[in-house]
Amino acid sequence: MSEGSWASTIGVRRSMQANTGRDTEPELALRRAVHALGLRYYVNRRPIKAVRRTADLVFPKLKLAVFLDGCFWHGCPEHHTVAKTNAEFWAQKVATNRRRDADTNERLQADGWTVIRIWEHEATIDAAARVAAAVTAIRNAPGT
Repeated sequence: MSEGSWASTIGVRRSMQANTGRDTEPELALRRAVHALGLRYYVNRRPIKAVRRTADLVFPKLKLAVFLDGCFWHGCPEHHTVAKTNAEFWAQKVATNRRRDADTNERLQADGWTVIRIWEHEATIDAAARVAAAVTAIRNAPGT
């Protein structure tokens, strides 16, 4: 391995480089399912421009932000696995992600946004139904 890399092996480095930050299979499936329900949204957009956090689906007029969280990266209580190599680094990384997620939720909610967090293992149809139910609830709320 090169001296500056944190990866334990060349294979790990290649694997990590192949991970994408957007347009993953679960994201694409969720977007297709939500779109099929007749809902329109923005993709990978900051709900609040001044806050450097990007939601996977954003409904700006409704102030609804949807995040699709990976089980490993965000520490799913049901499916998160402990890394065998560099365990301390990954545990710290996941803990940092979880703190950032909580902070993001708080910031958005303080600004009047509804936040939906979906785990990547959730059934796509169920996740899309949750999004649709939130859209309906917001649209039918008094004063909207």
